[in-house]
Amino acid sequence: MALGQRKVDDAARTRLAEDQQKADRLPELLREVSEAEERLAEAQRADAGFEELHRRGVALDTALTEAMRAAYAKERVLIGARGYTDGIYRRKRLAAPAVRHATETAERLLTAREYHRLHGIERLPRNPVVA
Repeated sequence: MALGQRKVDDAARTRLAEDQQKADRLPELLREVSEAEERLAEAQRADAGFEELHRRGVALDTALTEAMRAAYAKERVLIGARGYTDGIYRRKRLAAPAVRHATETAERLLTAREYHRLHGIERLPRNPVVA
């Protein structure tokens, strides 16, 4: 073992492998987000009912959540397995340009999701009127 290197335990390697699988799906999930946004916009242009707008809003929220999780997984993958156990190493790696870009992507998705949750999901009436 070289000076300054630390062994990475099996749990960190397992978490890294799981994060790698999530991160690999990021481009596909971003496409799903754009498709869900388009479907919601189409429903809004067509003056769809509350239920349809709510359903499509929830679908967009789900897509944004999955994409955000994959983006944060990509950040952790770029940091490396040692970042799961060594906080100082993780903080140093967060300054790398590729990691910063991944962090910015994840935070943009997080912000979009939170904005959508506040303003984009059509609220259904609590007591629907039975006709």
